[in-house]
Amino acid sequence: QVQLVESGGGLVQPGGSLRLSCAASGSFSRINSMGWYRQAPGKQRELVAVIISGGITNYAESVKGRFTISRDNAKNTAYLQMNSLKPEVTAVYYCNTDVNIRYNRRTSWGQGTQVTVSS
Repeated sequence: QVQLVESGGGLVQPGGSLRLSCAASGSFSRINSMGWYRQAPGKQRELVAVIISGGITNYAESVKGRFTISRDNAKNTAYLQMNSLKPEVTAVYYCNTDVNIRYNRRTSWGQGTQVTVSS
């Protein structure tokens, strides 16, 4: 099993910053990727950013230059630094991981953390 604990969401004014954290724990042997997705009301869940083994990152076009994903391998924790926030990024943000458990790969989701950008 994989447990994901997210933190860092909240209410912030336009132009502000937030940092999300996602800590993974469980009986896995390797984390292949950690990423963040978001889902706004009435919309589908979409990829925000992902970081894979070796530190390679990928971002949604809409957040490039403003969001940065990073990972602390020793802590099995991923971070999403979000700067210059705009109201349109308001959504529930979900952490996602892909890990190896024995000979299988497993994808897991966090419970989600609300990010609201509003004045």
